[in-house]
Amino acid sequence: MSTLISADHPRVRLFTGPTPIEEMTRLRDVLGGGPRLLVKRDDAISFGFGGNKVRKLEFVLADAQAAGADTLVTLGGVQSNHARATAAAAAKLGMRCVLILNGQPPAEIRGNTLLDQLLGAEIEFIPSRAERAEASERVLTRLRQQGRTPFFLPLGASTSVGALGFVAAVREMKSQGVVPDVIVHAGSSGGTQAGLVAGITLERLPTRVIAVSADDSAADIQRSVRRIVQGIAGLDAFDGAIEVDDTRVGDGYGIPTAASREAQHLLARTEAMFVDHTYTAKALGALIAYVREGRFAPGATVLFWHTGGQVGLFA
Repeated sequence: MSTLISADHPRVRLFTGPTPIEEMTRLRDVLGGGPRLLVKRDDAISFGFGGNKVRKLEFVLADAQAAGADTLVTLGGVQSNHARATAAAAAKLGMRCVLILNGQPPAEIRGNTLLDQLLGAEIEFIPSRAERAEASERVLTRLRQQGRTPFFLPLGASTSVGALGFVAAVREMKSQGVVPDVIVHAGSSGGTQAGLVAGITLERLPTRVIAVSADDSAADIQRSVRRIVQGIAGLDAFDGAIEVDDTRVGDGYGIPTAASREAQHLLARTEAMFVDHTYTAKALGALIAYVREGRFAPGATVLFWHTGGQVGLFA
């Protein structure tokens, strides 16, 4: 059996201070009342255009440094937020970075891909997700042959180590005096939800966590989340509920839906906050639907965990 990851795992600080928790009173009013609506502003993380991936990287990078790595290697889609955050971390720590991005090279470099280039990352494009494993091995072998010491970060840094970023985030939220009845957030590779679930379990909080899928099925995400949670010390026997809503994907990953467009406009025009269509707009669209459908008690506190991704608006 592999060694379980301690919640006190070493950490490389990329930003300081808690991210704000704000009331969304005007959005609540537009929706006709209902539960108290809060937002945890990880879009406001100061490092590398922010987002949830920065929290995960703080813990994963400690392992990279301990391994003596001089090059970070990771993968994702052409407009990957995780790839951009990894490139930013590499620049900050004086490392090289190689990004393996599935999809066609864009005719015009913009959004996250523009930032990847500005940060000095080497980008290798591959046709599809199916080539990720082969491309990763090829890149790692090439770098070792060149005398480099590469460190591979899995998709989204969604490992038990990466999930510790959100175990710490739950403690941060609690220290801000907020323990919501429900957290709603965008989900994909499972690391964010795993960290939230792990943190809530370790802190013995009564909070539900609902991940709104950007792409994969609920069953696939649930399996990933459970595996990640069970890799954390004290949670190897975890058998709690894992809630995933996979009904908001629409026509596919990154493709807007009517609900995500409405959510994007509503949030901008009521709270002056921005959400992207790949992840956060679909999650917010789900939350809006839940409120309208009366799924939450009027006295409940519902927190939308804004995981960032606003760079995608400029892609």
